[in-house]
Amino acid sequence: MASLSTSNSTMLMALVVGCVMMAASASNFYQDFDITWGDGRGKILNNGQLLSLSLDKASGSGFQSKNEYLFGKIDMQLKLVPGNSAGTVTAYYLSSKGSTWDEIDFEFLGNLSGDPYILHTNVFSQGKGNREQQFYLWFDPTADFHTYSILWNPQRIIFSVDGTPIREFKNMESIGVPFPKNQAMRIYSSLWNADDWATRGGLVKTDWSHAPFTASYRNFNANACVWSNGASFCKSDAPSSTNAAWFTQELDSTSQQRLQWVRKNYMIYNYCTDAKRFPQGLPPECRMS
Repeated sequence: MASLSTSNSTMLMALVVGCVMMAASASNFYQDFDITWGDGRGKILNNGQLLSLSLDKASGSGFQSKNEYLFGKIDMQLKLVPGNSAGTVTAYYLSSKGSTWDEIDFEFLGNLSGDPYILHTNVFSQGKGNREQQFYLWFDPTADFHTYSILWNPQRIIFSVDGTPIREFKNMESIGVPFPKNQAMRIYSSLWNADDWATRGGLVKTDWSHAPFTASYRNFNANACVWSNGASFCKSDAPSSTNAAWFTQELDSTSQQRLQWVRKNYMIYNYCTDAKRFPQGLPPECRMS
């Protein structure tokens, strides 16, 4: 598992106005989330310790967090749809509302039995995305639960899988690249049919004879700032403490090596190398990396 270090940029604490620190605590899906659609296909089980989403031909399902967050480290364990999951998408992401929304995405694109899932990531800032990176995983994500994490602080966004960083999106406002830092976001997840595009560009359709398709969730954890009507301040009197370290966290040399290992062996698409897609030139953040 990769380790992470902290920088000394404690002055960035002042950037977070209107939130209050929420320390890590034992998760309970009844307390932390609402099932928002699916007509009973989303279920909270085991006294709030487990959540499942199901998809059949009639409908998928989804849930969202009760809280909104402005910066944090969000962890969730997922066990994805097993077997022939072609055409299905399990989405797990942070998002704000409105026409200039911010969003930080994990999407898991299903596949035929024996073929690997594709982990699709994206970052939207002020309504603009088009920052896709895609990966295979180095394990079977349907055989057991694995931890998928988003670290979001004023300097960077880090996507991690079981503690190994797979992507870093840095704050590059200095060269005119918008960065999500002013809009609080909720956590959302959904399981839905996207067989018009999800598997091999839509060539492989969902096989409904395998329905219902089910994804499971457990061990949610948020070390994060909870947005509270703009009325409070995200306090961190001890920046070096465990609960506050994420606010200035960055990749140390070991984590950088792990990131490069993932990029070399498991990355299958990177918008920053897709010159045909950007005939006028790659986005500015790509030219800096």
